[in-house]
Amino acid sequence: VQLQASGGGLVQPGGSLRLSCAVSGSIFGINFIGWYRQAPGKERDLVASISTEKNTTYADSVKGRFTISRDNAKNTLYLQMNSLKPEDTAVYYCNVRGTIPGYGYSSRWGQGTLVTVSS
Repeated sequence: VQLQASGGGLVQPGGSLRLSCAVSGSIFGINFIGWYRQAPGKERDLVASISTEKNTTYADSVKGRFTISRDNAKNTLYLQMNSLKPEDTAVYYCNVRGTIPGYGYSSRWGQGTLVTVSS
């Protein structure tokens, strides 16, 4: 299973970006899929997650500004980020957890995509 994240970049405060995470390979019984972020010198924190039923959860710091979604037909996860702030600057990682044939229950990470919010 591989996760390919994209969509990061440099944006001014108040701007928007949309991150994508394409999931390839066989994974079953997914019980978690979401986005984390890690700012320089800080721990990796959960930003948002979405269930199979498309129920969503968000960190308090991004509620009302970020929207997580998934396209099951394309095996792709998205994160729409609006009203970006300098404190949103971080490397963003997608993560999926489920059963991978031959590996059992596993967690897989994307390679990370850098979001920089600066004027």
